[in-house]
Amino acid sequence: MERKVFELGDIVQMKKQHPCGANEMEVIRMGMDIRIKCVKCKHSILLPRAKFEKGFKKVLRSAASAASEDDLEEQG
Repeated sequence: MERKVFELGDIVQMKKQHPCGANEMEVIRMGMDIRIKCVKCKHSILLPRAKFEKGFKKVLRSAASAASEDDLEEQG
């Protein structure tokens, strides 16, 4: 099985919704544990990497692509 790719600052979609109703989370810390923050209510959750990867569905917005878009706006 292919390893899921995500980076610090990415907005990811989780399989289960947060109790506030959102399933979009921002990755704010990476290591053995992953800390994610709910985009809607700003609540942060610390999960073991294995549990995060099991509940992780896909990357909605990449931090790298957002940074490159900002660079293009500054140049233009």
